Amino acid sequence: MDFAVSLFLVDGGVLAKQVGRSVGLGDYARLASLASAAAIVGGALGSEFESDEAVRRAAYGKRERQRREADRRRRAGPAPRGGRDGGRGRRRKRARRTVARMVDADVSTSAGAAEQLLEELVSAVQQASPAEFPEVLNRYAGAMGLGRAVVHLIDLQQRLLLPLAEDEMELPVDASLAGWAYRTDALRVEEDGSGGLVVWLPLANGAERLGVLRLRMESLDGLRLWRSRALASILGLAITSKRTYIDTFAQRTRTRPMQLSTEMVRAFLPPRSIGTGRVVSTAVLEPAYELGGDAFDHSFTEDVLHATILDAMGHDLASGLATSVAMAGSRNARRTGADLASLVGAVDSALSTWLPDQFCTGIFTQLHMPTGVLRWSNCGHPSPLLIRRHRLLEEALERPSELPLGLPAGLAAGPRQMHEASLERGDRILLYTDGVVESRDEGGEQFGLDRFTDHIIRSTAAGQNATEVLRLLIHAIVDRRCSELSDDATILMIEWWPPGP
Repeated sequence: MDFAVSLFLVDGGVLAKQVGRSVGLGDYARLASLASAAAIVGGALGSEFESDEAVRRAAYGKRERQRREADRRRRAGPAPRGGRDGGRGRRRKRARRTVARMVDADVSTSAGAAEQLLEELVSAVQQASPAEFPEVLNRYAGAMGLGRAVVHLIDLQQRLLLPLAEDEMELPVDASLAGWAYRTDALRVEEDGSGGLVVWLPLANGAERLGVLRLRMESLDGLRLWRSRALASILGLAITSKRTYIDTFAQRTRTRPMQLSTEMVRAFLPPRSIGTGRVVSTAVLEPAYELGGDAFDHSFTEDVLHATILDAMGHDLASGLATSVAMAGSRNARRTGADLASLVGAVDSALSTWLPDQFCTGIFTQLHMPTGVLRWSNCGHPSPLLIRRHRLLEEALERPSELPLGLPAGLAAGPRQMHEASLERGDRILLYTDGVVESRDEGGEQFGLDRFTDHIIRSTAAGQNATEVLRLLIHAIVDRRCSELSDDATILMIEWWPPGP
């Protein structure tokens, strides 16, 4: 955020000399707000406003006196209704009292006051139950002059933005301004038809896209923009944290019941996307509610990205169990510091020991992020693909095939081979299961490797980010099969972008 940048870049002594007094956090916050205000005109012009008048309102906002008057009127409004009886009612009352303290703050006169509100919001969100979460969010947004706030979460198949509050409508990702904000990871603004503005902000946690935040306000100036972005950032972290133990978030992102075997595999899956300033790893898999034995995994240790794709034999609960054991064996070895060869050996051993009648194919990779050195082991799986400068480098990463995981060691001709290659800036590595290229349309034609890689190349050339490229690709595969796949289809893509020269 601009506030953090100002703290880092602007020397306190220099700033104190310019203003003629000692400076504090509030001065830095006001400096960040001035910087945001100077840039808001350009942001407004790029945010899909529908008229020149809307651009002028978003760029200049209301006078300070008008904002303060609006805040006073809001504070003089009716008190919130009491909560229900019992423990849940008491928690709701506590949340309301916390938010009521926020409303009492004079937030319009100082960006520094917003810092206290942000701190109180974090505390209120941590204590809020799922039922209280939307109310706490709304009260805070109102106190900050951001109007009514609504969270929409992306569904499992990334086709719909589903509201966290039950009284709101779902929105299509590919045919709404909210979806545009989600797809482009950028703020979007439109008029609300009554003289105000609707602001859509992407909700994310690092590289993982979670949904969008909708705010309604009379105008958008630098201070409100700063607060809106801060609110979206806090919500991204809060949702990521809370969904690990609050099933309401899982319920809100599903559109139909899920099979038991899929529930088990999904319990092991990491976030869809992870990333740093140097690398992004993102994955998709279908069918979302009827998975068999496909899975992916990715994580970081120090300066290494670990990425794995797995495809277990069959399409039932036993297949999901084999995949789960393979992922658990991989993580256990990784967290004890095992090298790549030892990690693969640990997965082999786990499957042959606990599930001797099951096996699975897979690829295990390790990318050293500072240098771009990629190491991998291919266990009976389709070879990884390398796309460089919008071209598929055929056979660049092909190596002799080896046995699947979990088969008796006596069947192997020797120890598993570890392979290595050096990446170039902007390279994309694709791991996939056979269900991707072997998927057939109603006429029996396979999706095929050429169509698969061509889709990646065209979407990348069109400026789509890595997560959006895979979203569009998996939809193309599913839609071609009229929403029914005969086998699991899983894709994991790694994109390496080290700092430029």
